[in-house]
Amino acid sequence: MRYAYAITTALLVGGAAITMGTNTPVGAQTAQNDERAMLAAAPRPGAPMSFADLTARLAPAVVNISTKQTVQVQNQNPFAGTPFQDFFGQFGGGNNNGRPVTREAQSLGSGFIISADGYIVTNNHVVAPGNRSAVVESITVTLPDRKEYEAKLIGRDAASDLALLKINATNLPFVKFGDSTQTRVGDWIVAIGNPFGLGGTVTAGIVSSIHRNTGQGGAYDRYIQTDAAINFGNSGGPMFDLNGNVIGINSAIFSPTGGNVGIGFAIPAEQARPIIETLKTGARVQRGYLGVGLQPIDEAIAQSLGLPKNVGELIARVEPGEGAAKAGIQQGDVVTKVGDTAVTPDNTLSYLVANQKPGARVPIEIYRNGKRMTVTATVGQRPPEEQLAGFADPNGDTVTEPDSNTGEQATRDSLGIAVMALTPQIQRQLGFAPNVRGVVVGAVDPSSDAANSGIQRGDLILSANQRPTTTPDELNAQVRASQTANRPVLLLVQRGNGAARYVGVKLKTR
Repeated sequence: MRYAYAITTALLVGGAAITMGTNTPVGAQTAQNDERAMLAAAPRPGAPMSFADLTARLAPAVVNISTKQTVQVQNQNPFAGTPFQDFFGQFGGGNNNGRPVTREAQSLGSGFIISADGYIVTNNHVVAPGNRSAVVESITVTLPDRKEYEAKLIGRDAASDLALLKINATNLPFVKFGDSTQTRVGDWIVAIGNPFGLGGTVTAGIVSSIHRNTGQGGAYDRYIQTDAAINFGNSGGPMFDLNGNVIGINSAIFSPTGGNVGIGFAIPAEQARPIIETLKTGARVQRGYLGVGLQPIDEAIAQSLGLPKNVGELIARVEPGEGAAKAGIQQGDVVTKVGDTAVTPDNTLSYLVANQKPGARVPIEIYRNGKRMTVTATVGQRPPEEQLAGFADPNGDTVTEPDSNTGEQATRDSLGIAVMALTPQIQRQLGFAPNVRGVVVGAVDPSSDAANSGIQRGDLILSANQRPTTTPDELNAQVRASQTANRPVLLLVQRGNGAARYVGVKLKTR
């Protein structure tokens, strides 16, 4: 009652203050935390003193999900090839002659019922195999009343981390998706799920951020962030607004410790609902694809390109024969717009393109060599995620020491690295493809910005300031050009057979 009275008094005082404050000049600016403005923004009457009634209504539709999996693990016999190898078979888990051994594994997560006849939404990673050698044998759904059902996987979409299940039951309690586009930072939310397998658990908090880009990349790196306690096992559970609508699907946490630190992420309903509807029909989710590898633009790269921060995304790779290549988009271009929508940290290029229909022709604004231009690309269909997997790791650091007599003093003194020509022997040692050209990093000054940017001995520098660097002298020339322009030098760096990435390196000042 004290809370209710306090709000009533605040509203009355606010009204009196507004009535009396008529001498304020029209259009005059006031502080963001001006008392009258804050009173007007006070919680509306009816804000809950308790979430108990809301929870009692929603919790019956939230379920626990578990899987049973079989996993093949390599049978490691430390005595293999010795007279004692059979003892490991007797005392170390069975003699299988070195062949893989099948083990059982489980996974736990959450989900929510969206129809009375048993359709259930969860995360793909809750019901997916734990690794490439695992096979999901069964999926079990447990309702709050402890009834268990074996679930059928209707469909999954790895790109959005969503899956749809079905259990054979009727007259089930269910919940509906809400409109997450109306969600605002500071709104109350309630999360219900199965943390650490403890069963139905309710936590509450506020929306900490919307359209949060976590840096993981991909078409759906765009989350609602909350400070409500989200832990392992909450994955796939619903995030509710105060009207009881599902505005998000709890999917991930940021945690240095493995437990909740107040930073959780949920897939927005605006993204999830059309994907779930597609999976329900048995169709495959189709999304747009340009055929490019992307890289965010940090401050050093922006300075080297002469661009403001938070504008566009850098094209690190162009796939031959795809829409971007056919439209004339090149490695090193910065895409600043898709259609009429600017590419920003909130509206990433991956997100904007993924939401285009395959076959659509879209104008794309790019920034190249200091000039803006527009090309028209035909959007393709995004391949399965398995085909978009990462590249192999580098094959080790076996490069020889650089020749200290090479004429690259500007590179050594200003850039903080020493490089050498890419010989056939070094090319084989480092595992670079035969057609790759560049200069090899032989040493890195640990106090340089190059070291801070992650450049390592054995890396290959393909270009500097978007000019090919096939010799140390060509790199040296671009370092001097950057010194003259007082800008960082933009390097295109490759490690092993991995994808090349751009690095903006600040030069040392003498």
